[in-house]
Amino acid sequence: MKNKILVGVGLSACAIAWAAKDPVIMTINGVDVPKSEFEYLYHKNSQQQLAPQPLEEYAEMFKVYKLKVADAKACGLDTTESFRKEMQQYRRELAAPFMADSAYINKLVAEAAARALEDVEASHIMMLKTRDAAENRRLRLRLDSLRQELIAGADFTDLALRYSQDRSVVNNKGYMGFISSGRFPYEFETAAFTTPEGEISEVVESPAGYHIVKAGRHRTSRGKVEAAHIMKLLPKGASEAEKARAKHQIDSLYALVKADPSRFGEIAKSNSDDKGSARQNGKLPIFGSGEMVPEFEAAAFALKDGEISEPVKSMYGWHIIRKILQHSAQTEQELKPEILRRISSPQDGRYRLVKEHRTSNLAAKHQASLNSEAIGEIMSKAGENGIDSLFVASYIAGPLSSVTVAQIDGVSIPASEMFSNMKKLRQSDPGTASEVIKDVADNFFARKLVEAEEDWLYDNNAEYRNLLNEYRDGSLLYEVSVQKVWDKAAKDEAGLQRYFENHKGDYTWTEPRVKGVLVQTVNDSLANVIKTRMNELPADSLVQNIRKEFPGKVQIDKVLATKGTNAIVDNLVFGGPEVKPSNSNFTSYFMFEPRMLDNPEEAGDVRGQVTSDYQTELESLWIEDLKKAYPVKVNKKELKKVK
Repeated sequence: MKNKILVGVGLSACAIAWAAKDPVIMTINGVDVPKSEFEYLYHKNSQQQLAPQPLEEYAEMFKVYKLKVADAKACGLDTTESFRKEMQQYRRELAAPFMADSAYINKLVAEAAARALEDVEASHIMMLKTRDAAENRRLRLRLDSLRQELIAGADFTDLALRYSQDRSVVNNKGYMGFISSGRFPYEFETAAFTTPEGEISEVVESPAGYHIVKAGRHRTSRGKVEAAHIMKLLPKGASEAEKARAKHQIDSLYALVKADPSRFGEIAKSNSDDKGSARQNGKLPIFGSGEMVPEFEAAAFALKDGEISEPVKSMYGWHIIRKILQHSAQTEQELKPEILRRISSPQDGRYRLVKEHRTSNLAAKHQASLNSEAIGEIMSKAGENGIDSLFVASYIAGPLSSVTVAQIDGVSIPASEMFSNMKKLRQSDPGTASEVIKDVADNFFARKLVEAEEDWLYDNNAEYRNLLNEYRDGSLLYEVSVQKVWDKAAKDEAGLQRYFENHKGDYTWTEPRVKGVLVQTVNDSLANVIKTRMNELPADSLVQNIRKEFPGKVQIDKVLATKGTNAIVDNLVFGGPEVKPSNSNFTSYFMFEPRMLDNPEEAGDVRGQVTSDYQTELESLWIEDLKKAYPVKVNKKELKKVK
């Protein structure tokens, strides 16, 4: 986002509504500026100054600022598509904290912190999601059938081996061991932690798939472990000879480590088959329950800090483990930043819960409701034949467009508004189409409630209103200043030169400069060819033409340099020593038509300074025009009341 030049706020029609309690302090081009707006910006400006700015001085600066914003609006800058999108995004981002229910979010934090004090035993059967919605429904129904079989007494291990699509099921038979909080999707974690021991959860949907969870024992969390290991891999389906060789290798390495434990890192780096950790002397990322295979995890937690295990066998091979440090379970305060980070991610299940909770609260506040009968009818129609262009068109401009789908603050919202951004909505599968309509309706309702709350905040919350309008007017000021001053000055070559000629005496140098074209090329022969060619070319396109005609064989630049700023120029013009160019490809160099200047001869010689001065002049002229174009009326009586 662009930097804003001067803080300020714009006015809206609602200013009139609270004019009685918020008197007008000035009127600019027919738009009233309320006292609260002026005071907010005056106090904010004062906090940013080393010394307080006199009220009268600030009032004049504020008036000029408002004139520029009025000019931006007169130019239509507030109606451009890019500006409207920018403001809509900022409005939403700014409103979000005002709508957050801290009590509810803290409840989720407390829940996560409480779970972090425990580990829970879990087993699961999983079906992986596909891109086919109809297939996903079938997978979910299949899991529900398996759940009924388990409740009726079927063997969990048998069903897991036969049906689970979790790749690790071949080795763990669906048993995950003890898992810790924060390592699995929230929906899965909740099922594991809340389902009674020995019972089967309902079907749980996670981002990756569908699960049924068999809950087990709970135990006090063992915290987390920092550890390193040396590994010898056992290939899948290893022969007896390969198994024997891996065992011999790990035993040999263990003998070396046992003889000199200080060499653990060195031995891991040279011999471990886990190349990722080997680069770190065998060190692994910190881990808790359920993050490593059970045999490795059990051995690591059983060690004392600094202790090294005997060879441990897992499904992946053999390990020698060195425990570095045991970490106890973290407190709620320690965990809170990480939990909040997770909750704010759309991939976390709690993100949806927070949105649903907000929708519920806003619906109550704005006396809002979805028309369940109308939504049900739309779902039913979609469920009969799917969603195609004719279906959507009938709700955008057809006979069904006026059907009320929701009410917010006593205002009826038609179906045409719900479908207005859904012109390309398509779903050929009728079963899925019905679910799509429900999602569309729920999301639309939630969005409209947020918009209603944003409007309420603007009318009733001074902090929100001031921040939003400050940003809006700051953006307008930036855009109009670019057009009227900055870009205009930078691109107006004739204007820059004219300004320079009229103020030539303002631009002087304390020491002479050489001006010309510095050429570096591959050898003296080519240098002579280029010199001849340069004499034939017009000055204004000389550099560009030489670069184009001798690509890769020449380095050519206009220079304006004092003595001591360029070694090659010093050698050629100021009698300096010979120079070995930094680019060894261009060993031959010369200056074309060098001239010594005591003072600048054109605007380009002092471009930065002239541009800045020209911008100042343009702004001054602009302000004069603004004062003539837009009437200003100051309420001096109210201005004197500002503290």
